[in-house]
Amino acid sequence: MVLEKIIYDRLLKHTETNNILAVELFGFRTSSTEKASYKLIDDILNALNNRMTVGGIFCNLQKAFDCVNHDILLTKLEFHGITGIAHKLIKSYLKGRYQRVVLNNHSSSSCSKWGEITHGVPQGSILGPLLFLLYINDLPQITNENSKIVLFADDTSMIITNPNPSNFEKSVNKIIQDINEWFNTNLLSLNLDKTHFIQFVTKNSSLIDFNIMYGNNKIANVYNTKFFGLTLENTLSWRAHIDTIIP
Repeated sequence: MVLEKIIYDRLLKHTETNNILAVELFGFRTSSTEKASYKLIDDILNALNNRMTVGGIFCNLQKAFDCVNHDILLTKLEFHGITGIAHKLIKSYLKGRYQRVVLNNHSSSSCSKWGEITHGVPQGSILGPLLFLLYINDLPQITNENSKIVLFADDTSMIITNPNPSNFEKSVNKIIQDINEWFNTNLLSLNLDKTHFIQFVTKNSSLIDFNIMYGNNKIANVYNTKFFGLTLENTLSWRAHIDTIIP
């Protein structure tokens, strides 16, 4: 535990000194919830004020922490300058772990064989969240002039805009293809039951009717979503947006 805290502090200092973590990453950082909410809403309002067609894809990764591939993560750490002894320590921290399933009791007849863990960062650990941020740190690079991204842990929110309503569908499907390619490359997948699309509108604009496909699956089109204590409606009217939290 003490050694892990030392590694974490030095790894965090390295990322801060070298400005490694993308500005779009908000999870596990100081005041991250408030900053993520402000960034997302500000992007939407600015686009609407500029008379853009605006939509949001709100993605949730499926078992994201459990699916982090160790070899891919270690390669990304090297890319960010984490080499030598530091890299060996983290490699030792991740690799060489084994697990098995035990049913009812500890007798050999009710246990599975030991299997090496090749994926996942240890949940509940000190290093796990920071390693996950470094794993998804290059995801914002898929964005273009028509899209902006807000990342919070395993939630990925994309705001897509286009000045031309007739090209809006093309912009949305392009970013969906790019997300799909990045997830496949990094061995992650979307939880389609918790992934949806919202088109944000004003009184002077109207909804565009089209389907958004992720592979062979249709992404649900909704009129509101929960975003860290806020209820975002497609009209961005401010009544009852903030949930009441009862202790």
